[in-house]
Amino acid sequence: MDDFLVTFDHLHSVPGWGARPGFCHRGARALCERYGLDWSAIVRAGGVMASVLIATGDGMALHLVEHARTEVSRGQQ
Repeated sequence: MDDFLVTFDHLHSVPGWGARPGFCHRGARALCERYGLDWSAIVRAGGVMASVLIATGDGMALHLVEHARTEVSRGQQ
Protein backbone atom coordinates (compact mmCIF):
# COMPACT_ATOMS: atom_id res chain seq x y z
CA MET A 1 0.00 0.00 0.00
CA ASP A 2 1.78 3.10 -1.24
CA ASP A 3 -0.51 6.00 -0.45
CA PHE A 4 -3.98 6.19 1.04
CA LEU A 5 -6.40 8.62 2.60
CA VAL A 6 -6.02 9.18 6.33
CA THR A 7 -9.56 10.05 7.42
CA PHE A 8 -11.17 11.74 10.39
CA ASP A 9 -12.25 8.27 11.57
CA HIS A 10 -8.55 7.43 11.85
CA LEU A 11 -7.87 10.73 13.63
CA HIS A 12 -10.63 10.02 16.14
CA SER A 13 -9.65 6.40 16.81
CA VAL A 14 -5.83 6.52 16.88
CA PRO A 15 -4.50 5.14 20.15
CA GLY A 16 -3.27 8.14 22.05
CA TRP A 17 -1.25 8.72 25.14
CA GLY A 18 -4.15 9.74 27.33
CA ALA A 19 -7.14 8.00 28.80
CA ARG A 20 -9.17 8.22 25.58
CA PRO A 21 -8.25 7.27 22.03
CA GLY A 22 -8.06 9.81 19.24
CA PHE A 23 -6.45 13.15 18.56
CA CYS A 24 -8.41 16.38 18.86
CA HIS A 25 -9.20 18.74 16.02
CA ARG A 26 -7.43 21.60 17.77
CA GLY A 27 -4.19 19.65 17.77
CA ALA A 28 -4.71 18.57 14.17
CA ARG A 29 -5.29 22.19 13.12
CA ALA A 30 -2.11 23.21 14.95
CA LEU A 31 -0.16 20.49 13.13
CA CYS A 32 -1.54 21.76 9.82
CA GLU A 33 -0.54 25.31 10.64
CA ARG A 34 2.94 24.22 11.71
CA TYR A 35 3.58 22.43 8.41
CA GLY A 36 1.67 24.70 6.05
CA LEU A 37 -1.19 22.29 5.37
CA ASP A 38 -4.64 23.61 4.46
CA TRP A 39 -6.99 22.45 7.24
CA SER A 40 -10.08 23.60 5.32
CA ALA A 41 -9.09 21.54 2.27
CA ILE A 42 -8.50 18.51 4.48
CA VAL A 43 -11.96 18.91 6.03
CA ARG A 44 -13.57 19.24 2.59
CA ALA A 45 -11.72 16.14 1.33
CA GLY A 46 -12.55 14.11 4.43
CA GLY A 47 -8.89 13.50 5.16
CA VAL A 48 -5.35 13.85 3.89
CA MET A 49 -3.08 11.54 1.96
CA ALA A 50 -0.64 9.57 4.10
CA SER A 51 2.30 10.81 2.02
CA VAL A 52 1.53 14.40 3.03
CA LEU A 53 1.63 13.50 6.73
CA ILE A 54 4.76 11.38 6.31
CA ALA A 55 6.51 14.31 4.62
CA THR A 56 6.10 16.40 7.78
CA GLY A 57 8.27 13.98 9.77
CA ASP A 58 6.13 14.85 12.80
CA GLY A 59 5.94 12.05 15.39
CA MET A 60 2.20 12.37 15.97
CA ALA A 61 1.52 12.48 12.22
CA LEU A 62 3.62 9.36 11.70
CA HIS A 63 1.79 7.60 14.55
CA LEU A 64 -1.53 8.52 12.92
CA VAL A 65 -0.37 7.19 9.53
CA GLU A 66 0.69 3.86 11.06
CA HIS A 67 -2.67 3.53 12.79
CA ALA A 68 -4.50 4.37 9.56
CA ARG A 69 -2.35 1.92 7.58
CA THR A 70 -3.34 -0.86 10.00
CA GLU A 71 -7.01 0.04 9.76
CA VAL A 72 -6.96 0.27 5.95
CA SER A 73 -5.16 -3.08 5.66
CA ARG A 74 -7.95 -4.58 7.80
CA GLY A 75 -10.49 -3.15 5.38
CA GLN A 76 -11.68 -0.47 7.81
CA GLN A 77 -11.47 2.78 5.94
